[in-house]
Amino acid sequence: MGKKKASKATDYNFDNIVAPATAVGAGAIGIIRLSGADVITIADAIFTPYQHSGKKSANLKGSDSYKLIFGKIADSVLIDECLAAVFRAPNSYTGENSVEFYTHASSYIMEKVQRMLLDISTRLLKDGKISSPLRMAQAGEFTQRAFLNGKMDLAQAEAVADLIASETESSHSIAMNQMRGGFSKELRDLRQSLLSLCSLLELELDFSEEDVEFADRQKLTSLLTTTYIKIKDLADSFALGNVIKNGIPVAIVGAVNTGKSTLLNLILGEERAIVSPIQGTTRDTVEDNINIGGTLFRFIDTAGIRNTTETIEMMGIERTWQKLKESTVIILMLDATREASFSPSLSSIAEKIDTKRQQLIIIANKTDKLASANCVQTLEKTIKNCCKALELKPKSIIATSLKKNPTESKVRTESVLSEIGKSFSSDIQGKTYVTNLRHYQALRDAQSSIERVFAALDANLPTDLLAQDLRQATDDLGSIIGEISSKDVLNNIFANFCIGK
Repeated sequence: MGKKKASKATDYNFDNIVAPATAVGAGAIGIIRLSGADVITIADAIFTPYQHSGKKSANLKGSDSYKLIFGKIADSVLIDECLAAVFRAPNSYTGENSVEFYTHASSYIMEKVQRMLLDISTRLLKDGKISSPLRMAQAGEFTQRAFLNGKMDLAQAEAVADLIASETESSHSIAMNQMRGGFSKELRDLRQSLLSLCSLLELELDFSEEDVEFADRQKLTSLLTTTYIKIKDLADSFALGNVIKNGIPVAIVGAVNTGKSTLLNLILGEERAIVSPIQGTTRDTVEDNINIGGTLFRFIDTAGIRNTTETIEMMGIERTWQKLKESTVIILMLDATREASFSPSLSSIAEKIDTKRQQLIIIANKTDKLASANCVQTLEKTIKNCCKALELKPKSIIATSLKKNPTESKVRTESVLSEIGKSFSSDIQGKTYVTNLRHYQALRDAQSSIERVFAALDANLPTDLLAQDLRQATDDLGSIIGEISSKDVLNNIFANFCIGK
């Protein structure tokens, strides 16, 4: 562990750091977090414990780890009565000595306490009572130190940010699995397999003059194939993992004035999109997120599809097709009063939809304008026949009136989407999914390196070329968990964290 820390920590500044760990003024309690070799001494200098049961409480220096101590922070006047807790190295989040103050979440109190800590540290440093100054922490610096001190690997550290940002059960589940090391274990196992193969090839290079083959080429190919498939599966999981993390994209498409904007406003519960009888009102996409049944969906209202020569509207329609291509769920809006438009609308979708990757929901709106209930049944039958002819298999066909039955329409639509969300949720149980673009790219790079090894084996190329590409594959996997990483890469990763984490 010590060696690991030393190699990672080279050129890093391990001053004492402090930062608020909660948003100022957002709640009753505000947390101020410190980490570093001298923070217990610094925190102790501004905190006075209260007596308990007739006995004076121990100061922070003499207190037990993980124990809350009630006391006060004061200079010439009382600043706050609060709780404090000490976490001694290496048994803390960062692996260093840490202290947390739990004050009232007043912006004045939290700023005042941080200024007091900075001021007292300057005096303590001058008096030789501490070895390093106290400074404000940079974004993500606490978690970065946890990584540098060997408390977690890089993939786990990045999962901390995903866990904080998770808004649904599904995204929480993926982030928690990664933070607990599920993804890292798979990567380490794969990397170890490649390292073993690489060692055999490099051993052959040491005995190149004796023409000794330590790695049987047939077995090497077999083992590489197994490893390659596992890496490819992880890389391929990014498509679903990224969707779950950022929200399942749902494109609402259809001809002009079919009710696309009305549907979006109904689902979101607010007037996000302009609703107007004037055709071509929506010129650009309108997007917003909502949690349905524990899954985050990202709805995209698009420009109405029609033949037009108006330049701006044509650009909007082009974006509609682009958003349709990028979406996982497509809601096609039809006008129940325009039966002749069903076939061309469905045909245009059939040409562009990827039935293996995308799900289709069809909503026939304005049924209140039909003559009778029998007309609604005929309408649904017509749509089904059109879909069958085009080999489309919609998840659901909903005939409704958004204007007359808004609540019913919303419930029916959300019910179908909830089913889709549940199918995604069931897929992630007990499985590892890649949600980070950096991880995805590294996995793809590892794939490319192994593919070059396969090509070299087929061409019977020299061992040194095999070993070089195989070593590159191990480095690609190592970059995900931080076994191979540069200071610039690490700084870029942790800069995206919030202050105080």
